[in-house]
Amino acid sequence: QRQLVESGGGSVQAGGSLRLSCFASGFTFGVYAMGWFRQAPGKEREWVGCISTLLYGINTYYQDAVKGRFTITRDNAKNMLYLQMDNVKSEDTAMYYCAAERRLTGGCSSSTGRYNYWGQGTQVTVSS
Repeated sequence: QRQLVESGGGSVQAGGSLRLSCFASGFTFGVYAMGWFRQAPGKEREWVGCISTLLYGINTYYQDAVKGRFTITRDNAKNMLYLQMDNVKSEDTAMYYCAAERRLTGGCSSSTGRYNYWGQGTQVTVSS
């Protein structure tokens, strides 16, 4: 059974840090690009960033609003994906999802429709 399970969400004050984790099982993690998305109440799900597979060299990509504050890493040996969130802001409050994209080339996608598997989400609440 292909599964993604997020953890690490919670409440944090503005300016603080939080690390989200995502454990993958049931598929070959190393050949999938991985993405983080978020969805705030009343808004569409939006791409946060993604990390490519090892096959073509690992690269990371971020939306402008989180660039320089968020860092995505992956540990292929442990089937783990991480999102380090630093200097968080109130606008970062959302449900965060990890997703897996079967990728035959380098890079990774910012489009939700390109991702094959999704986790159930973990809530992040930033208070000012």
